[in-house]
Amino acid sequence: MCTPDWLTLREPADAVARSVELARRAAEHLGDGPVSVRDLGCGTGAMRRWLAPLLPGPQRWYLHDRDPELLARATEGAPDAEPVPGDLTALTVDDLAGTDLVTASALLDLLTADEVTALVAACAEAGCVALFALSVAGRVELEPADPLDAHVAAAFNDHQRRTADGRRLLGPDAHAVAAAEFRARGVPVTTRPSPWLLGPAKAELTEEWLRGWISAACDQRPDLRPSAGAYLQRRLADLAAGRLHVRVDHVDLLATPGRPPC
Repeated sequence: MCTPDWLTLREPADAVARSVELARRAAEHLGDGPVSVRDLGCGTGAMRRWLAPLLPGPQRWYLHDRDPELLARATEGAPDAEPVPGDLTALTVDDLAGTDLVTASALLDLLTADEVTALVAACAEAGCVALFALSVAGRVELEPADPLDAHVAAAFNDHQRRTADGRRLLGPDAHAVAAAEFRARGVPVTTRPSPWLLGPAKAELTEEWLRGWISAACDQRPDLRPSAGAYLQRRLADLAAGRLHVRVDHVDLLATPGRPPC
């Protein structure tokens, strides 16, 4: 679900969830600037809006996305940003020449093991700092509990690991694979939790997340469909009554390779 409306709806929750600690560590590693940043899968540009104030300036941002509508939104009113259309999974070390920081938000779990490995290798070889935020962790907690919670959560995780167009997605395994690949190359890695905390204070986002979460679970396990409608209505009633609280776990990852020798 990568529509502009969905990305706009989730932006405030993303901003609260991301690890400011890791962003500041990235800034310390980068020094005083100027800084060249590549934002992979930039969407509407939310990562730049959140991260740019935490980095040294001046900055030059290169915003990568396949969707021209999203790229247009991301670069509107952003003189420090340049759109880069195309397939970001094909990036090589040559594409990262002169780049100080590679960043992405909610991206790694949409990649395959080979794609994550190639991205890590390119960052490590180019000596880029990498800050990958909001990778799904495969853990969701809902209060109050419901007997179907665990079944929906397991089906959703399987959906995240599905094979799509011949690509086996990593889903909630992505952050661990990326960390292991960086460490195998001798690159220091730090991770921090970055959970969404949903509920009555974020009712619109919580409802949209619930609907998408349950729909994806049913796509993966059609046997859930007969009970899914009643389950959704119970959860929406809990939300309307102000008693539903949800924690959706994510992980932020910072990798800080040294610059390759000149």
